Amino acid sequence: MNIWLPFRLFAATAVTGLMLTACGGSGGSPTASGSPSAAPGTSSPSQSPATPVPSAPAATTPPGTQGPTSPAPGGSLPVLGSGRFQPLWPFATLAEAQAWERDYRSGGHAPWHLDPDQTALSFTRNYLGFREIGRISSHTVSGPHARIGVAPSGPEGGTAAIVHLMRYGTGPDAPWEVVGTDDTTFSLTTPGYGSLVRSPMVAGGRITGVDEGIRVQVRQPSSGALLGTSCCTSAGGNDQPWKQSVSFSGARDPVLTVVASTGGHVAEVERFTVTAVRTG
Repeated sequence: MNIWLPFRLFAATAVTGLMLTACGGSGGSPTASGSPSAAPGTSSPSQSPATPVPSAPAATTPPGTQGPTSPAPGGSLPVLGSGRFQPLWPFATLAEAQAWERDYRSGGHAPWHLDPDQTALSFTRNYLGFREIGRISSHTVSGPHARIGVAPSGPEGGTAAIVHLMRYGTGPDAPWEVVGTDDTTFSLTTPGYGSLVRSPMVAGGRITGVDEGIRVQVRQPSSGALLGTSCCTSAGGNDQPWKQSVSFSGARDPVLTVVASTGGHVAEVERFTVTAVRTG
């Protein structure tokens, strides 16, 4: 979160014409609650250079957003919102998002990309693999930003995460792109958002809870298989630090998703947090 930590409130830029420069795929058929099934190769940015993002007036991003990224050296890495955010899913490049827009306008292809609720659920269920998460618990849209609460499908269990999305492009049909999570009682602050990582990698943050077991995974949109996983670190208490090492291999995409999750009381996954890291 993963994009957004309450333990790291930052001022960021909200741009009228925010343009993402990376994240993959536009296909997939709707599943529960209308969310799409992730197609192979969708989710994370490709290795192709990012399209330059035009400058825009500075503004204040709403509180709760994860910390800003470091701008990509030479503009060679995918960035979103004038370098403030990293794209996680579902489009790998701005060109892919624009290609979907053309398909949508001509034939109504994959309209779920215009729905932040369905995009957030599909990211959680199909990309992260948390199939028990199937309910929208909150919905806030402010300009190019959307913050969508997702929760387990059953009556028990509260919000598992607040997924932060942004418009990928400037037109009225610009699709939604996941850029991270806004965190409260469970955060992932190490590695830093948008930072360069190598394996093995130390992940960590803070947590409030009782008898928690934290699992860490590393994923990339271009492949369905995990790049690495580590389980499980015991944690608990009030706003206590946690730390865990995870090894990963097979990274091809320039932006990877690191996800930490915990659960086991009323559902397998009760809370999760994600962040974006770079591989080069």
